[in-house]
Amino acid sequence: MNIEGLITDLAFILLLGAFVTVFFKWIRQPVVLGYIVAGFLASPHFEYLPSVANEANIDFWAQLGIVVLLFSLGLEFSFRKLLNSGGSAVVTALIIIIGMMCTGFGIGHLLHFNYINSLFLGGMLSMSSTTIIIKAFTDMGLRQKKFASLVLAVLIVEDLFAVLMMVLLSSIAINNSVEGSELLFSVGKLVFFLVIWILVGVYVLPSVLGGIRRYLNSETLLVVSMGLCLGMAVFSVYCGFSLALGAFVMGSILAGTSYAERIEHVVSPVKDLFGAVFFISVGMMVQPAVLAQYWGPILLLSAVVIAGMILFGTCGMLVTGQSLRIAIQSGFSLTQIGEFAFIIATLGMSLGVLDATIYPIVVAVSVITTFTTPYFIKMSEPFYGLLERHLPARLHFLIDRYQKEADHSDAAGRPWGKILKRYLLRTLLYSTVIIAILIVAARYLYPWLVQLTPAWADLVGASVTLAAMAPFLLAVAMPVNLSKLPAGAYANIPRVVLTLFCVIIDLGFVAKAITLFYSARAAVAVAAAVGVLCVLYFSKRVRKSMSRIENKFLDNLNERELRRSGKNNSVVYDLHQAFMTVGDGCPFAGQKLMDSNLRSRFGVNIVGIQRGSRYIPVPGGTTRIYPGDQISVIGTDEQLGRMLPEVERSLPEPENPLDPSQIKLSSILLSDSSPLISHTPRSASLRDRFGALVVAVDRGDEHIDSRPDLEFRPGDILWVVGNPSEVNKLK
Repeated sequence: MNIEGLITDLAFILLLGAFVTVFFKWIRQPVVLGYIVAGFLASPHFEYLPSVANEANIDFWAQLGIVVLLFSLGLEFSFRKLLNSGGSAVVTALIIIIGMMCTGFGIGHLLHFNYINSLFLGGMLSMSSTTIIIKAFTDMGLRQKKFASLVLAVLIVEDLFAVLMMVLLSSIAINNSVEGSELLFSVGKLVFFLVIWILVGVYVLPSVLGGIRRYLNSETLLVVSMGLCLGMAVFSVYCGFSLALGAFVMGSILAGTSYAERIEHVVSPVKDLFGAVFFISVGMMVQPAVLAQYWGPILLLSAVVIAGMILFGTCGMLVTGQSLRIAIQSGFSLTQIGEFAFIIATLGMSLGVLDATIYPIVVAVSVITTFTTPYFIKMSEPFYGLLERHLPARLHFLIDRYQKEADHSDAAGRPWGKILKRYLLRTLLYSTVIIAILIVAARYLYPWLVQLTPAWADLVGASVTLAAMAPFLLAVAMPVNLSKLPAGAYANIPRVVLTLFCVIIDLGFVAKAITLFYSARAAVAVAAAVGVLCVLYFSKRVRKSMSRIENKFLDNLNERELRRSGKNNSVVYDLHQAFMTVGDGCPFAGQKLMDSNLRSRFGVNIVGIQRGSRYIPVPGGTTRIYPGDQISVIGTDEQLGRMLPEVERSLPEPENPLDPSQIKLSSILLSDSSPLISHTPRSASLRDRFGALVVAVDRGDEHIDSRPDLEFRPGDILWVVGNPSEVNKLK
């Protein structure tokens, strides 16, 4: 690699990107569009400026940008959020993927593509761009909106489906048919590695970070978090997946820790830098010759992507019980294709089944839809207002009733759903660990034992494998603890049947372990014997151990939430210590502790305040609380539960946010006949009459700060802040 050329190309595109994006900010356009234009100007297709020396250099930086962007997404989207919105996200993603694949397949036939090309085209049109939508939401300040979290959940599910789609398309391209076993193996492999990564990460990382808490300043935290991100990305590739998937998984694991906000803060500059390079690289793919030659198919496919994503995305959200406003906002946010379209196109080219003209067409469609994405996101709210006014009352009533029924049925099914989810989650997690033990035994343990002690290899291997599996086998068969559910909520649930089902799974695993070393007949006999022995001899001891392991895993998974609420952080008797972040809508923000009456209102004690890098231990009554402070509070669970919503309350977003163009600094020269002569800022009542404020006065060579009793004189230049239209009236 030519290091000098690498740095030269990076310097060129960053300087050009800085110039173009400043211009786009000046004309009040989304920054991501400026990056795309900068990429086109830096490409060999624009002959009036120098171009990069080697496009492979930019690809290198762009891939790094995708990794950091997906890591940042994971930091804001923990697995708990994904599970909470998972049902809606999966259904919506399936509707979008199936709908767009069928639409793309039909458009391919309309454009006279063959069967394989049409199928690949459908796959390329079915995946929205995660990185582009993240950037658009960030630039527009929409990351905290409800529809934004739902859209991000859909994008993550789409990315997971993309892995399966690539296997499916490869199988069809090579064999002209779907290999069910290969597809099933890919699904199992993906689930297996995801579960293993999550189990190990959630169980280990919070404990490790907690152990080195005192050494984690901003610099060290950046090094640690980026090292974990890149390490998981590389390991993901080693396991046969993408860099981006590994980065997202690591971000999601860290999102459940109490360091998530700090990591997001220190990683933000790195994300902005390499994210910019990624979007510049997208702009470099624009080829004017291709646009001119295939403008018809490009415009047609762009319209299909925009209309199809809006239609299927909105319908998917409505089907899952979301409101019409949320559904429309979500549908209008998905109106583009991105990085996975390029990956699928590259796959088709490498297999030799994709027409060479399709790739530049898809790149052009991606650039056009990326360019229009911010505008469609802005259009969602006006379109909803228009649709609401013209939607027939009967249809509006049906949509509202369906949403209420969906919420009601979800609430009615929660006891069942919670219990089944607990059984399924436990079975999935521990079964994955057992499978991992079996793989290690078959690939590494048994060959090593054969070399070490050939005569005893079978017996020792089976014994060690079963011993390692025993705690997890018993954990699978243990009944789920339902003590925290409301009384009677699970009276009709056949727990015996569920437990029996788990026991059968256990016996199957035992039989499989024995078949690694002995015959199938011996496996059946030993499986039954081991099952009885586990129940009779190991239940109490192992149950206690597995309970501790489960509790630690759940505590680590919910560390962020537990730290806020104080649960599991006992101080003395029934008192707990919680760490709460003061929101901008907190009713006692800005007040002194003595005036906030927290002790009389909630019965709690403030024992510490973390304000940036400054820590205030045992603050006095004159200490004030400000938004952004992290306060350490001691109280009972009930007291902390009542106080937490008040502390973290946020101000509602204004319906008409402040437009910077509404406030401007202007100068006014006072003539001899000006009616302001001999008046003061107070007596002129400029604030009441014109909404204007005099901030300074230039009198000859003297600059005077404004004060209420300053008398205006002829020749004074008044510096006035206010709405430009009102200031013009004042002039």
